[in-house]
Parts: sequence; C-alpha cells; structure tokens
Amino acid sequence: MDWKLELVFVPVADVDRAKDFYVNKVGFNADYDERVNENLRFVQLTPPGSACSIAIGEGLSDAAPGTAPNLQLVVSDIQKAHDQLKGNGVDCSEIQVLDWGHFVYFQDPDGNKWAVQYIPSRPNG
Repeated sequence: MDWKLELVFVPVADVDRAKDFYVNKVGFNADYDERVNENLRFVQLTPPGSACSIAIGEGLSDAAPGTAPNLQLVVSDIQKAHDQLKGNGVDCSEIQVLDWGHFVYFQDPDGNKWAVQYIPSRPNG
C-alpha cells in the first residue's frame, strides 16, 4: 500500500495576499478556491509538477500565521529557480552550494519558510 503526502496546510493571515504571492511570484498553480461558509475558505495551490499541494484559507487550522514547518521544493535547475523567484520579486537567498545539494531560501509574506533544493546526484535534480 502506498502512503502519499498530497496536502500540507500553510497558515497565513491574509489569504488573498498569500494566494497572490504563491501564484504570481512563486509560480504555483491555483487549483481550487471556495468559500464554504462565512468561517471557512479553502484554497489549494500546487507547485508545477508536484503531487503535493498546499492549502491556505480561513478556518482550516488553529496554527498561527507563519508557523508552518520548514517546507522544501526540489527542482532540476537551481539557477533557473533562483532567477524566476528574483525576477518575480521574491526576496530570496543567493544559491548556497552544499555537499548534499544546492539551495535557495525564501519566506512567504507571513514568514513561512521555504527551501528550494537541487540534488546534483539525482537524475533531473
């Protein structure tokens, strides 16, 4: 039996601001956005090529905005990822080359921390 991680909740203060950041600056796909009722809004966003999405919204979690655990994306071209983030106005780190991968770091407007990793030893990153 497979156990697949397909959705991670990311607590944010302003859903529209976060959605704009993830879609228009980072490049996630906007899959779903529905206000279920006055206390519940569910927004699902997916990084291109990923089987795992993030959920932001209202009434989804008691976690404080900005307290998501460190999240990590893996890409096949760290320079291209860095250039895309910078070009879209994301305040991100320079590329850090470590023995276990090359990394770029950024935070969303609420302070949720992200790492973008390229793994040289893995085919296609």
